[in-house]
Amino acid sequence: MKELKDYVRTIPNFPEEGVMFRDITTVLQDADGLHLAVDTMQGLIEDLDIDVVVGAESRGFIFGTAIAYNLHKPFVLIRKKGKLPCETVSIDYDLEYGKATLEMHKDSIQKGQKVLIVDDLIATGGTTEAMVKLVESLGGEVASVLVLMELAGLKGRERLKGYRLDSALVYEGK
Repeated sequence: MKELKDYVRTIPNFPEEGVMFRDITTVLQDADGLHLAVDTMQGLIEDLDIDVVVGAESRGFIFGTAIAYNLHKPFVLIRKKGKLPCETVSIDYDLEYGKATLEMHKDSIQKGQKVLIVDDLIATGGTTEAMVKLVESLGGEVASVLVLMELAGLKGRERLKGYRLDSALVYEGK
């Protein structure tokens, strides 16, 4: 039987020389790979008591929705600026080469709710840190950040000191 890492395609020197790009489209394109990814991620948080699952656009939607469905919990979207139709709260954050803004509906998290944040990847941690701050700005309590893949060499975990981070796969390099 294949392991989860066997479904991830590695593309050397993309998008630039020296980078080993970890492509998860091969996980999603294989029914067994997708099933294993969701089951593995969900298994990491079996001990958690949560009220709501939050996922970031776009691959966080894929894994987060599946986990929310399995746990019979609501799913809340975090989107890029201007994509949500109702009143939002937003946060600006730095990217490697610029800035970005994330938004959530203002009424999507209730004060004191225990929140699981789901995404496909943590690299430098900027986007993940922004999601944590956004959830907390609405009064939510982050129970854990759950990712399919962690690029440990980029030290994103260091930006989440004091928060639980669960990763289905960990790659040491970039």
